[in-house]
Amino acid sequence: MFANLDLTEDVTTSAVLLREDDPGEAATMSMYSDFLHSFLKHTSTTIFDLVDEYESICNNQVNSLIEWVFFLLFVLISRPFWKLYCHFSVPEKVTVLNIDTSNLPAGCSLLVVDWLESIAKDEIGNFSDNIEFYAKSVYWENTLHILKQRQLSTYIGSSRPLVTELDPDAPIRQKLPLDDLDREDDARLLKYLFTLIRAGMTDEVNHRRICNAYFYPTVFFFNNFVYYYPLRVGNEVQPVEGNPYRCIWKICCWRMAEEEQFNRYERAIYAALSGNLKQVCQASYMWCLTVVIPFERREVLFFSSEKPLLYLQTCFSFLTCCRVIEENQEHYRVIQKFIILGDVDGLMEEFNRWLSRDRSVLPGHLLRFMTHLILFFRTLGLQTKEEVSVEVLKTYIQRLISEKHTDLIAFYVSHLPPELAVAQYALFLEDVTESDQRHHCLELAKEAGEMCSMLHFLPGTWNDRLKIDVIDWLVFDPAQRAEALKQSNAIMRKFLASKKHEAAKDVFVKIPQDSIAEIYNQWEEQGIEASLPAEDDNAIREHLCIRAYLEAHEIFNKWFQHMNSAPQKPPLLSQASFTEKVAHEHKEKKYEVDYGIWKSFLDGLTSDVKEKMYNVLLFVDGGWMVDVREDAEEDPERTHQMILLRKLCLPMMCFLLHTVLHSTGQYQECLRLADMVASERHKLYTVFSKEELRKFLQKLRESSLMLLDQDLDPLGYEIQS
Repeated sequence: MFANLDLTEDVTTSAVLLREDDPGEAATMSMYSDFLHSFLKHTSTTIFDLVDEYESICNNQVNSLIEWVFFLLFVLISRPFWKLYCHFSVPEKVTVLNIDTSNLPAGCSLLVVDWLESIAKDEIGNFSDNIEFYAKSVYWENTLHILKQRQLSTYIGSSRPLVTELDPDAPIRQKLPLDDLDREDDARLLKYLFTLIRAGMTDEVNHRRICNAYFYPTVFFFNNFVYYYPLRVGNEVQPVEGNPYRCIWKICCWRMAEEEQFNRYERAIYAALSGNLKQVCQASYMWCLTVVIPFERREVLFFSSEKPLLYLQTCFSFLTCCRVIEENQEHYRVIQKFIILGDVDGLMEEFNRWLSRDRSVLPGHLLRFMTHLILFFRTLGLQTKEEVSVEVLKTYIQRLISEKHTDLIAFYVSHLPPELAVAQYALFLEDVTESDQRHHCLELAKEAGEMCSMLHFLPGTWNDRLKIDVIDWLVFDPAQRAEALKQSNAIMRKFLASKKHEAAKDVFVKIPQDSIAEIYNQWEEQGIEASLPAEDDNAIREHLCIRAYLEAHEIFNKWFQHMNSAPQKPPLLSQASFTEKVAHEHKEKKYEVDYGIWKSFLDGLTSDVKEKMYNVLLFVDGGWMVDVREDAEEDPERTHQMILLRKLCLPMMCFLLHTVLHSTGQYQECLRLADMVASERHKLYTVFSKEELRKFLQKLRESSLMLLDQDLDPLGYEIQS
């Protein structure tokens, strides 16, 4: 299904570079079809493989969009979400092996920690592995070099105060600075170490510190191990593990994180180790950082069953009074917050707020993300608010339409409620004018589900226009004129049955006026003396029947419109002045002239309507929509349709004719309709149902009463005294 999406949605690097209007947007276009491809490949049993593939798509886009920073942001901040669900897909690795089954919330917290650490690991890739913070031999080498130079009598450099000792506490104790180059190296190293801690790469932290001669903080960091006193196993005594004074160590970390004299990244490291969320925010504005701190990996196993969710909620509440509030309000961050809290209803309400504000400003990739998130929830069997889900899908569909993603629309429309899906797809197809494109869109609708079959019942939709335009191909060749007549008759039969008179008229006018003569000429050119084939003869008669009906219907509409547009007699105001009376007389004269013109035109229309309607009701040689040639090949469906049309159209034509006669005061002729309906020659009574006959007799009764009011008998004749 949708096998040709690769051809239509492929966006190459060269094509991106050629686009001058918005190369970043163009480079991300392929994600629309990539996400749909992935969704179609996986079933509900492989849903987490689907999520993993979503993440891979985002990764590929990150690699190809590294120069388009703005659009890279949309992909970068959506990629962690799918990574989060990848962690949820393998909870047994942590939940089953590492924690007790009664402490599942702690396991969920570990999953969040793993996810956030994985995000930080991705960020580490932005650092160069070749950066050397210090020479491998000495720590703060630039400061050391200056101090040695100052001991020489020939030193003529800067006399700016610097530390005179090089132990790790010297800058704080002496309240003197290091050399500028060493301070830059310090800040760069500490920032990198802080990122490693966020990524959970503690071994790498120690390796970096040792490699860069940062021994004292390394020893300090080794104190961050939970104290564990193992029980005796047999005759062996297991060694004691961890720091027995870890609580004191954490208090020291907390206080050092509060010291403003330290570098902000060093303070952030101490804050991360002690759980000092406020100080961490001073170093990093990343939203995910503010969540990971309270859940220290080694302590999460000791939480109570209620604590993780409570801690998570506390962390998100803290963001409202933190400098990260602006980033927290970003759409993707809000989505991640609700996912971590497991609040699907809250997420749906947030979606609704975004759409209510101004859905037109929402980025296309955000709408794609929201749509696939809803489809993901549905696949998992989660309950989402139906009205919000529908609005998200509709908004995304409108964006696909505006951006001309033609091949993607049918699939997403098929996930709407049936009636709405048909209306949405029909609205899209109103702007599809090319014949090949119409057929292609119809095939996509068939592949998407039952939507295509339902489109046939929409009045005046693109499907009607498609049927009408097909006739153009048949009338091009005169040799196919008979076939064009048969096909047009078949289409018009269905339109008339659906009371789509304008659509039927559009089909009729596509048949050239000389078609009947052309059919006879084509037959004569073959040199055959026999009459036309029965099928062609019957098709010509049916064509004439439809023409008579359409003409009668059209002239009746004109009559009805004119009948209800009669000029209004001007009213005379009571106690009118002389001037007003004179003006009223002029208005009356104008009214009489206008009424005369209107009445004259009405009489002409009435005469035309009567003639056209009688042509239908009293159609020659057997009646309207009745074949004359019985030697034609049997077509049960066509025969059935013609019988139904007689039952549908002829009673209605009788009622319309009665309306014309009764409204124009021709009551006696109204009663003659009874003779026509009861005639055995035309047998019109056979097409009336019992209810229709009852209503028809009721209308004749009304006309008869009008005759009685004129002192005539019930049939319209003068009463003999």
